[in-house]
Amino acid sequence: MKILLTGATGYIGKRLLPVLLEQGHEVVCCVRDRNRFPSVGIYRDDRITMYEVDFLQEAPFDSALDHIDAAYYLIGTMGVKSDKTGEHDRLLARNFVKMLQQTPVSQIIYLGSLTAKPLSGISGTPNEVENILATSNIPLTSLKTEIIVGSGSASFEIIRDLVEHLPVMVTPKWLNTLNQPIAIRNVLEYLSGVLLIPETFGQTYEIGGPDVLSFKEMLKQFAEVRGLKRYILTLPVSAVRFSSFWLYFITSTSIQLAGHLVSSMKQPVIPKANNLHLLLGIQLISYREAVKLAFQRIEQNNVVSSWKDSLISSYEDNSLLEHVKIPTKGCYKDRRRIEITTSVDQVLCNMWSIGGERGWYYGNWLWNIRGFLDKLWGGVGLRRGRTNVNTIHTGDTLDFWRVLAADKQNGRLLLYAEMKLPGEAWLEFRIIRKNGNPYLQQTATFRPVGLAGRLYWYVELPFHLFIFNGMARNLIRYKNDAPQMDCK
Repeated sequence: MKILLTGATGYIGKRLLPVLLEQGHEVVCCVRDRNRFPSVGIYRDDRITMYEVDFLQEAPFDSALDHIDAAYYLIGTMGVKSDKTGEHDRLLARNFVKMLQQTPVSQIIYLGSLTAKPLSGISGTPNEVENILATSNIPLTSLKTEIIVGSGSASFEIIRDLVEHLPVMVTPKWLNTLNQPIAIRNVLEYLSGVLLIPETFGQTYEIGGPDVLSFKEMLKQFAEVRGLKRYILTLPVSAVRFSSFWLYFITSTSIQLAGHLVSSMKQPVIPKANNLHLLLGIQLISYREAVKLAFQRIEQNNVVSSWKDSLISSYEDNSLLEHVKIPTKGCYKDRRRIEITTSVDQVLCNMWSIGGERGWYYGNWLWNIRGFLDKLWGGVGLRRGRTNVNTIHTGDTLDFWRVLAADKQNGRLLLYAEMKLPGEAWLEFRIIRKNGNPYLQQTATFRPVGLAGRLYWYVELPFHLFIFNGMARNLIRYKNDAPQMDCK
């Protein structure tokens, strides 16, 4: 069968794609920016067709849409400002339906949230989106869930940050709110299982795992799986605003998502009972087992996707295409060019391992201070880290940077700053040749906005002189002997 997959670079879409390929389907991947679509591994499969489209505008018909059998709607807009979320969700859904009505598609499969303010980065106004999708003459199957547990999911990473960083927690009463978390494996089984099953046409299913737990119980069970002893004291207050800022500073979440999370946690979220898992032959996975499976992925350095790589983790909804071309006018630059006297492959490995737990090769404590200051100003900070230890794709996050280009074959890595700045900043690493010898060329570019931007550059200049110089030299000198870090 030929399947249309929207959100193909998102958290769910990246994981659903290999499942559909394993089932023998041909997949048309809808992406807003084809540069974010990986170009290695299964993504080179001949059964994948790319269709670049922005559903904020009417989508032109493309030959790739011929003979579509079913379509997945996995588009979310939690990255946009809250006053525009509903408007954008409605527009996306309407344009999606208009496009599909030009095709012979037999089913739309929609994954939405059980609440208006979701915990997992899926579409933010579920009822309105579902109603628009249902107005078409195409049979709709709706799946609704809330807390998805898997490596890289928003709820998993936030709970992980809390449990691993805080041995003692004094929390508001919303931690006693009940919910029904579901393993990402079960979500994928539901999504692929309902595909062209006539019994599911025109139906809405609320899905969850086998356990009904409070957030407090989830934290405790997570700690037990990790072999950690944690003490949690719950106070009889809601403290919504304070809780939002608390989550924002302690975890890797953005300020917008922290607000969504706390608002969602005030009311119990228990899916309505149904027999869909029996119809599809799905064995539901317990919360404990879901956490264990997630850490198996992490330990194997095999995290397929992460919510942090989505634009919802940014403080703005930036299009990567707007920043790929580094400006030349009105910019300040710091350029370092150092001959590579070691191995070019090792330098490439170091470039592709930068950020996260590895750090920035020089003055990591200064980078940490800069990340803390960024958090104070409402930025993303350093807690986002990176999805995998030594694998980078365009669109990934690296602490408070976003990857704009990751071309290992040509030795180029380009990062764009998502920290709070009075201007815009790029950091580029290149392997170049001069007189037949290899060099590392490292260039920091800053385009200031107003007088504040210019003052910022000159205040930071003394730090740049030794930070950027030390980073460039250590990228060449650093030798990593750990076998799991082999980047070749």
